[in-house]
Amino acid sequence: MKVPFLDLSLQHRELRAEILAAIASAYDGNRFCLGKDVEGFEAAFCETLGYKRALGMNSGTSPLHASVVCAGVGVGDEVITTPFTFASSAWGVSYVGATPVFVDIDSATFNIDPARIEAAITPRTKAIIVVHLFGQPAAMTPILEIARRHSLFVVEDCAQAVGARYRGTPVGILGDCGTFSFYPTKNLGACGEGGAFVSRREDVFEHARALRVHGSLRRYHHDFVGFNFRMDGFQGAALSVKLPHLARWTARRREIAARYTSGIRLSDTILPASVEYGECVFHQFTLRHPRRDALREHLAKHEIGTDLIYPKCLHQQPCYAHLNMKSGSLPVAEKAAATCLSLPIFPELTDAQVDAVITAINRF
Repeated sequence: MKVPFLDLSLQHRELRAEILAAIASAYDGNRFCLGKDVEGFEAAFCETLGYKRALGMNSGTSPLHASVVCAGVGVGDEVITTPFTFASSAWGVSYVGATPVFVDIDSATFNIDPARIEAAITPRTKAIIVVHLFGQPAAMTPILEIARRHSLFVVEDCAQAVGARYRGTPVGILGDCGTFSFYPTKNLGACGEGGAFVSRREDVFEHARALRVHGSLRRYHHDFVGFNFRMDGFQGAALSVKLPHLARWTARRREIAARYTSGIRLSDTILPASVEYGECVFHQFTLRHPRRDALREHLAKHEIGTDLIYPKCLHQQPCYAHLNMKSGSLPVAEKAAATCLSLPIFPELTDAQVDAVITAINRF
Protein backbone atom coordinates (compact mmCIF):
# COMPACT_ATOMS: atom_id res chain seq x y z
CA MET A 1 0.00 0.00 0.00
CA LYS A 2 1.37 3.40 -0.97
CA VAL A 3 1.64 5.80 1.97
CA PRO A 4 2.86 9.35 1.27
CA PHE A 5 4.86 11.19 3.90
CA LEU A 6 2.44 14.11 3.54
CA ASP A 7 -0.45 14.87 1.20
CA LEU A 8 -1.79 18.40 1.66
CA SER A 9 -4.21 17.98 -1.22
CA LEU A 10 -6.51 15.88 0.97
CA GLN A 11 -6.99 18.68 3.50
CA HIS A 12 -7.32 21.37 0.86
CA ARG A 13 -9.78 19.36 -1.20
CA GLU A 14 -12.08 19.11 1.83
CA LEU A 15 -11.90 22.84 2.58
CA ARG A 16 -11.54 24.14 -0.98
CA ALA A 17 -14.88 25.89 -1.38
CA GLU A 18 -14.77 27.54 2.03
CA ILE A 19 -11.18 28.73 1.68
CA LEU A 20 -11.73 30.09 -1.82
CA ALA A 21 -14.82 31.95 -0.62
CA ALA A 22 -12.88 33.50 2.26
CA ILE A 23 -10.03 34.53 -0.05
CA ALA A 24 -12.51 35.94 -2.55
CA SER A 25 -14.09 38.04 0.20
CA ALA A 26 -10.68 39.44 1.14
CA TYR A 27 -9.96 40.12 -2.53
CA ASP A 28 -13.27 41.90 -3.14
CA GLY A 29 -12.77 43.96 -0.01
CA ASN A 30 -9.20 44.91 -0.97
CA ARG A 31 -7.99 43.57 2.38
CA PHE A 32 -4.47 42.62 1.37
CA CYS A 33 -2.17 43.68 4.25
CA LEU A 34 -3.40 43.05 7.81
CA GLY A 35 -7.03 44.27 8.02
CA LYS A 36 -10.21 42.54 9.10
CA ASP A 37 -9.29 39.02 8.01
CA VAL A 38 -6.03 39.04 9.94
CA GLU A 39 -7.65 40.67 12.97
CA GLY A 40 -10.38 38.04 12.89
CA PHE A 41 -7.83 35.26 12.80
CA GLU A 42 -5.82 36.79 15.64
CA ALA A 43 -8.93 36.97 17.83
CA ALA A 44 -9.98 33.41 16.99
CA PHE A 45 -6.44 32.12 17.56
CA CYS A 46 -6.46 33.61 21.06
CA GLU A 47 -9.93 32.34 21.90
CA THR A 48 -9.28 28.84 20.55
CA LEU A 49 -5.86 28.27 22.09
CA GLY A 50 -5.94 30.35 25.26
CA TYR A 51 -3.88 33.45 24.54
CA LYS A 52 -4.65 37.00 25.62
CA ARG A 53 -3.10 38.64 22.57
CA ALA A 54 -1.55 37.56 19.26
CA LEU A 55 0.05 39.22 16.24
CA GLY A 56 -0.26 37.66 12.80
CA MET A 57 2.99 37.87 10.85
CA ASN A 58 4.20 37.05 7.37
CA SER A 59 6.20 33.91 8.25
CA GLY A 60 7.42 31.82 11.14
CA THR A 61 10.89 33.33 10.85
CA SER A 62 9.73 36.93 11.33
CA PRO A 63 8.38 36.50 14.89
CA LEU A 64 11.66 34.79 15.82
CA HIS A 65 13.52 37.81 14.46
CA ALA A 66 11.20 40.14 16.35
CA SER A 67 11.66 38.17 19.55
CA VAL A 68 15.41 38.70 19.76
CA VAL A 69 14.96 42.41 19.04
CA CYS A 70 12.39 42.59 21.83
CA ALA A 71 14.90 40.84 24.08
CA GLY A 72 17.41 43.61 23.46
CA VAL A 73 19.89 41.23 21.83
CA GLY A 74 22.50 42.88 19.66
CA VAL A 75 26.03 42.72 18.32
CA GLY A 76 28.37 40.80 20.62
CA ASP A 77 25.60 39.19 22.67
CA GLU A 78 24.95 35.46 22.99
CA VAL A 79 21.73 33.47 22.89
CA ILE A 80 21.52 29.87 24.05
CA THR A 81 19.49 27.47 21.94
CA THR A 82 19.32 23.94 20.57
CA PRO A 83 21.33 22.62 17.62
CA PHE A 84 18.64 20.09 16.67
CA THR A 85 15.97 22.20 14.99
CA PHE A 86 15.17 24.00 11.75
CA ALA A 87 17.68 26.74 10.96
CA SER A 88 15.27 29.65 11.44
CA SER A 89 15.30 29.01 15.20
CA ALA A 90 18.77 30.57 15.17
CA TRP A 91 18.40 33.03 12.28
CA GLY A 92 17.08 35.90 14.39
CA VAL A 93 20.15 35.70 16.59
CA SER A 94 22.41 35.94 13.57
CA TYR A 95 20.32 38.70 11.96
CA VAL A 96 21.06 41.07 14.85
CA GLY A 97 24.78 40.28 14.92
CA ALA A 98 24.67 38.09 18.02
CA THR A 99 26.06 34.58 18.45
CA PRO A 100 23.95 31.44 18.87
CA VAL A 101 25.35 29.19 21.57
CA PHE A 102 24.27 25.63 20.96
CA VAL A 103 23.87 23.23 23.88
CA ASP A 104 23.01 19.56 23.70
CA ILE A 105 19.55 18.04 23.77
CA ASP A 106 17.68 15.64 26.00
CA SER A 107 17.94 12.16 24.49
CA ALA A 108 14.31 11.28 25.23
CA THR A 109 12.49 14.35 23.89
CA PHE A 110 14.84 15.90 21.27
CA ASN A 111 14.41 19.22 23.15
CA ILE A 112 17.13 21.34 24.74
CA ASP A 113 18.48 19.74 27.91
CA PRO A 114 17.93 22.09 30.87
CA ALA A 115 20.81 20.45 32.76
CA ARG A 116 23.27 21.73 30.14
CA ILE A 117 22.11 25.34 29.91
CA GLU A 118 23.68 26.94 32.96
CA ALA A 119 27.21 25.89 32.04
CA ALA A 120 26.84 27.74 28.73
CA ILE A 121 25.88 31.08 30.30
CA THR A 122 28.46 33.87 30.11
CA PRO A 123 28.34 37.61 30.86
CA ARG A 124 27.32 38.08 27.21
CA THR A 125 24.27 35.80 27.41
CA LYS A 126 21.02 37.71 26.93
CA ALA A 127 18.38 35.08 26.13
CA ILE A 128 17.40 31.45 25.72
CA ILE A 129 15.43 30.23 22.70
CA VAL A 130 13.53 27.06 23.60
CA VAL A 131 12.16 24.97 20.72
CA HIS A 132 9.18 22.71 21.39
CA LEU A 133 10.37 20.29 18.73
CA PHE A 134 8.00 17.97 16.84
CA GLY A 135 5.11 19.30 18.98
CA GLN A 136 6.60 18.04 22.27
CA PRO A 137 6.77 20.74 24.98
CA ALA A 138 10.22 21.28 26.43
CA ALA A 139 10.82 21.03 30.18
CA MET A 140 10.02 24.66 30.92
CA THR A 141 10.10 24.74 34.73
CA PRO A 142 13.86 24.24 35.15
CA ILE A 143 14.56 26.43 32.12
CA LEU A 144 12.53 29.30 33.57
CA GLU A 145 14.24 28.91 36.94
CA ILE A 146 17.64 29.24 35.27
CA ALA A 147 16.44 32.26 33.30
CA ARG A 148 15.18 33.98 36.46
CA ARG A 149 18.47 33.40 38.28
CA HIS A 150 20.44 34.96 35.45
CA SER A 151 17.89 37.59 34.28
CA LEU A 152 17.60 36.04 30.82
CA PHE A 153 14.79 36.61 28.29
CA VAL A 154 13.06 33.38 27.24
CA VAL A 155 11.71 32.86 23.73
CA GLU A 156 9.54 29.83 22.97
CA ASP A 157 9.74 28.63 19.39
CA CYS A 158 6.34 26.97 18.96
CA ALA A 159 6.56 26.58 15.18
CA GLN A 160 5.74 22.87 15.45
CA ALA A 161 3.68 23.01 18.63
CA VAL A 162 0.44 24.89 17.99
CA GLY A 163 -2.06 23.59 20.53
CA ALA A 164 0.54 21.94 22.77
CA ARG A 165 0.46 22.55 26.51
CA TYR A 166 2.96 22.41 29.35
CA ARG A 167 1.31 21.44 32.64
CA GLY A 168 -1.97 22.76 31.28
CA THR A 169 -0.60 26.11 30.02
CA PRO A 170 -0.41 26.79 26.28
CA VAL A 171 3.17 26.88 25.05
CA GLY A 172 4.27 30.36 24.07
CA ILE A 173 3.28 32.27 27.22
CA LEU A 174 5.43 30.46 29.75
CA GLY A 175 8.46 32.51 28.75
CA ASP A 176 8.60 36.15 27.71
CA CYS A 177 7.21 35.51 24.23
CA GLY A 178 6.28 32.73 21.85
CA THR A 179 6.50 32.36 18.09
CA PHE A 180 4.50 30.24 15.65
CA SER A 181 4.81 29.17 12.03
CA PHE A 182 1.88 28.57 9.69
CA TYR A 183 4.00 27.24 6.83
CA PRO A 184 1.70 24.99 4.77
CA THR A 185 3.12 21.74 6.20
CA LYS A 186 2.53 22.73 9.84
CA ASN A 187 -0.33 21.37 11.97
CA LEU A 188 -2.13 24.64 11.24
CA GLY A 189 -0.88 25.65 7.81
CA ALA A 190 -1.62 28.70 5.73
CA CYS A 191 -2.01 28.69 1.96
CA GLY A 192 1.44 30.21 1.74
CA GLU A 193 3.63 31.75 4.45
CA GLY A 194 2.42 32.91 7.83
CA GLY A 195 3.32 33.15 11.50
CA ALA A 196 2.30 34.59 14.85
CA PHE A 197 3.80 36.24 17.92
CA VAL A 198 2.35 35.96 21.43
CA SER A 199 3.47 37.31 24.79
CA ARG A 200 2.23 37.45 28.37
CA ARG A 201 4.04 40.78 28.69
CA GLU A 202 2.24 43.81 27.31
CA ASP A 203 5.47 45.79 26.85
CA VAL A 204 7.02 43.03 24.75
CA PHE A 205 3.83 42.59 22.75
CA GLU A 206 3.56 46.30 21.94
CA HIS A 207 7.22 46.40 20.92
CA ALA A 208 6.60 43.50 18.53
CA ARG A 209 3.44 45.18 17.21
CA ALA A 210 5.49 48.23 16.24
CA LEU A 211 8.30 46.13 14.79
CA ARG A 212 5.75 44.38 12.56
CA VAL A 213 4.90 47.64 10.78
CA HIS A 214 8.15 49.52 10.24
CA GLY A 215 8.63 50.50 13.89
CA SER A 216 5.41 52.46 13.81
CA LEU A 217 2.33 52.46 16.03
CA ARG A 218 1.04 55.63 14.34
CA ARG A 219 1.17 55.97 10.59
CA TYR A 220 4.29 57.77 9.37
CA HIS A 221 5.67 58.05 12.92
CA HIS A 222 8.63 55.70 13.43
CA ASP A 223 9.85 55.33 17.01
CA PHE A 224 12.64 52.94 16.01
CA VAL A 225 13.83 50.97 12.99
CA GLY A 226 11.27 48.27 12.27
CA PHE A 227 10.44 45.65 9.69
CA ASN A 228 7.68 44.64 7.32
CA PHE A 229 6.36 41.55 9.08
CA ARG A 230 2.67 42.03 8.24
CA MET A 231 0.48 39.02 7.57
CA ASP A 232 -1.43 39.36 4.31
CA GLY A 233 -5.21 39.25 4.24
CA PHE A 234 -5.43 36.09 2.16
CA GLN A 235 -3.52 34.11 4.78
CA GLY A 236 -5.64 35.50 7.60
CA ALA A 237 -8.74 34.45 5.67
CA ALA A 238 -7.45 30.94 4.93
CA LEU A 239 -6.24 30.36 8.49
CA SER A 240 -9.60 31.48 9.87
CA VAL A 241 -11.22 28.68 7.88
CA LYS A 242 -8.71 26.09 9.03
CA LEU A 243 -8.49 27.00 12.72
CA PRO A 244 -11.84 25.44 13.78
CA HIS A 245 -10.56 22.08 12.48
CA LEU A 246 -7.31 22.15 14.47
CA ALA A 247 -8.65 20.28 17.51
CA ARG A 248 -9.96 17.46 15.32
CA TRP A 249 -6.74 17.29 13.35
CA THR A 250 -4.70 17.21 16.58
CA ALA A 251 -6.82 14.42 18.02
CA ARG A 252 -6.25 12.37 14.87
CA ARG A 253 -2.48 12.96 15.03
CA ARG A 254 -2.52 11.65 18.59
CA GLU A 255 -4.52 8.59 17.49
CA ILE A 256 -1.98 7.84 14.77
CA ALA A 257 0.91 8.31 17.20
CA ALA A 258 -0.71 5.93 19.69
CA ARG A 259 -1.21 3.36 16.92
CA TYR A 260 2.45 3.59 15.92
CA THR A 261 3.58 3.37 19.54
CA SER A 262 1.54 0.27 20.30
CA GLY A 263 2.26 -1.43 16.98
CA ILE A 264 5.95 -0.92 16.20
CA ARG A 265 8.00 -3.79 17.60
CA LEU A 266 11.24 -3.55 15.64
CA SER A 267 14.20 -4.21 17.92
CA ASP A 268 16.63 -1.36 18.65
CA THR A 269 13.95 1.20 17.76
CA ILE A 270 13.53 4.19 20.07
CA LEU A 271 10.02 5.65 19.81
CA PRO A 272 9.01 9.21 20.81
CA ALA A 273 8.92 9.70 24.56
CA SER A 274 5.75 10.36 26.52
CA VAL A 275 6.29 12.99 29.22
CA GLU A 276 4.00 13.62 32.17
CA TYR A 277 4.32 17.40 31.99
CA GLY A 278 3.41 17.95 28.34
CA GLU A 279 0.58 17.46 25.87
CA CYS A 280 2.28 16.71 22.55
CA VAL A 281 0.59 17.60 19.26
CA PHE A 282 2.80 15.34 17.09
CA HIS A 283 3.85 17.59 14.28
CA GLN A 284 6.23 14.73 13.57
CA PHE A 285 6.45 11.13 14.72
CA THR A 286 10.20 10.64 14.77
CA LEU A 287 11.78 7.37 15.79
CA ARG A 288 15.43 6.44 16.04
CA HIS A 289 17.17 3.35 14.72
CA PRO A 290 20.89 2.54 14.40
CA ARG A 291 20.35 1.41 10.78
CA ARG A 292 18.21 4.38 9.88
CA ASP A 293 19.29 4.69 6.27
CA ALA A 294 18.70 1.00 5.55
CA LEU A 295 15.30 1.18 7.25
CA ARG A 296 14.39 4.19 5.15
CA GLU A 297 15.41 2.40 1.96
CA HIS A 298 13.35 -0.62 3.04
CA LEU A 299 10.28 1.55 3.57
CA ALA A 300 10.78 3.31 0.24
CA LYS A 301 10.71 -0.06 -1.51
CA HIS A 302 7.29 -0.57 0.09
CA GLU A 303 6.17 2.88 -1.22
CA ILE A 304 6.14 4.41 2.24
CA GLY A 305 7.29 8.02 2.45
CA THR A 306 9.61 9.17 5.22
CA ASP A 307 11.80 12.19 5.93
CA LEU A 308 15.00 13.01 7.80
CA ILE A 309 14.14 15.80 10.23
CA TYR A 310 16.92 16.79 10.79
CA PRO A 311 19.91 15.06 9.14
CA LYS A 312 22.52 17.60 10.28
CA CYS A 313 22.73 19.72 13.43
CA LEU A 314 23.03 23.49 13.18
CA HIS A 315 26.54 23.57 14.66
CA GLN A 316 27.61 21.27 11.80
CA GLN A 317 26.18 23.49 9.07
CA PRO A 318 28.56 25.53 6.88
CA CYS A 319 26.81 28.78 7.89
CA TYR A 320 27.97 28.26 11.48
CA ALA A 321 31.45 26.91 10.74
CA HIS A 322 32.88 30.08 12.30
CA LEU A 323 31.73 28.85 15.70
CA ASN A 324 34.40 26.13 15.47
CA MET A 325 32.26 23.45 17.06
CA LYS A 326 33.76 20.16 15.93
CA SER A 327 31.84 16.95 15.39
CA GLY A 328 31.43 15.20 18.71
CA SER A 329 30.98 18.43 20.66
CA LEU A 330 27.24 17.83 21.06
CA PRO A 331 27.02 14.03 20.97
CA VAL A 332 23.35 13.55 21.87
CA ALA A 333 22.12 15.89 19.14
CA GLU A 334 24.55 14.46 16.62
CA LYS A 335 23.42 10.91 17.37
CA ALA A 336 19.80 11.96 16.99
CA ALA A 337 20.56 13.50 13.59
CA ALA A 338 22.29 10.30 12.48
CA THR A 339 19.54 7.93 13.59
CA CYS A 340 16.22 9.82 13.35
CA LEU A 341 13.49 8.93 10.88
CA SER A 342 10.13 10.70 10.64
CA LEU A 343 7.09 8.64 9.64
CA PRO A 344 3.88 9.80 7.93
CA ILE A 345 1.60 11.52 10.45
CA PHE A 346 -1.08 13.77 9.03
CA PRO A 347 -4.78 13.72 9.94
CA GLU A 348 -6.06 12.28 6.67
CA LEU A 349 -4.06 9.06 6.98
CA THR A 350 -6.28 6.01 7.26
CA ASP A 351 -5.81 3.28 9.86
CA ALA A 352 -5.01 0.89 7.01
CA GLN A 353 -2.19 3.15 5.86
CA VAL A 354 -0.82 3.48 9.38
CA ASP A 355 -0.94 -0.30 9.79
CA ALA A 356 0.88 -0.71 6.48
CA VAL A 357 3.70 1.46 7.84
CA ILE A 358 3.82 -0.56 11.07
CA THR A 359 3.88 -3.89 9.22
CA ALA A 360 6.67 -2.77 6.92
CA ILE A 361 8.79 -1.53 9.85
CA ASN A 362 8.31 -4.72 11.84
CA ARG A 363 9.39 -6.78 8.81
CA PHE A 364 12.68 -4.91 8.43
